[in-house]
Amino acid sequence: MSLAEALEIVGISDTGRVRDHNEDSFASDPDLGLVVLADGMGGYRAGEVASAVAVTKVFCDTRDSLLALVPGQVDRESGLRYESLIVRDAILQANKEVYAAARDHREYSGMGTTVVAALFYDNRLTCAHVGDSRMYALRDSKFEQLTVDHTVVQEFIQTGMYSEAEAKASFSSNLVTRALGVEREIEVDIHERSVRPGDLYLLCSDGLTNMVNEAKMVKALSKKQDLDACAKRLTQLANRGGGEDNISIVLIRVNREFKAEESWQTQMLDWFNR
Repeated sequence: MSLAEALEIVGISDTGRVRDHNEDSFASDPDLGLVVLADGMGGYRAGEVASAVAVTKVFCDTRDSLLALVPGQVDRESGLRYESLIVRDAILQANKEVYAAARDHREYSGMGTTVVAALFYDNRLTCAHVGDSRMYALRDSKFEQLTVDHTVVQEFIQTGMYSEAEAKASFSSNLVTRALGVEREIEVDIHERSVRPGDLYLLCSDGLTNMVNEAKMVKALSKKQDLDACAKRLTQLANRGGGEDNISIVLIRVNREFKAEESWQTQMLDWFNR
């Protein structure tokens, strides 16, 4: 089932005003309902290698696995949809690939990358992430962050020992506690939710969120303009705020429902599970 008529997707990536090259990567496919964004880090140009490897691996593995998937199944152990498990496993494989590249090539030593992926299916959304690249949802004027940063700042906030303002003033916001390619094994956070027409979703690297507060983001997204104009406006705001990092943004607007057709395999599974 193609989702191209149900989803409108626009992406943009900008080097910013300080960096001399772009270490962010992203890919999207409206037909498949898949978006992947990564923010690389490491030695000279190793960050862009890490992010490109991660995006390519997650995108291709997810696409290939979806081709063989019977829609509508739920994993009994985790309670997650099989679609979520596919995205999670693709990220785990991407971690192994980035880790191996960093281990086997001296010039890539120490490289890593964040990743955030969104998969739309059956009037639902799976968001999977590692690191501090984020996903937001705007619905009926309510702006909600769907991801929780894997950073030192966020960990101190969650302990209750520091307020958000105190933690940001005391610790570098760039210190991530999880990233692909740093360790052999990685934990992936998964968020599932229902989707409805009119929803607007934002995936972005921290080059946006470190430069633009949520109030300004909501204002830019709430204006009656096309997604391309919204993405360019957010990029301009980040650059005006200093442009200290690469800025990558993907916007997804849900134009209509995309309920999956129940296959005969799913009907049989439902019958046997009664």
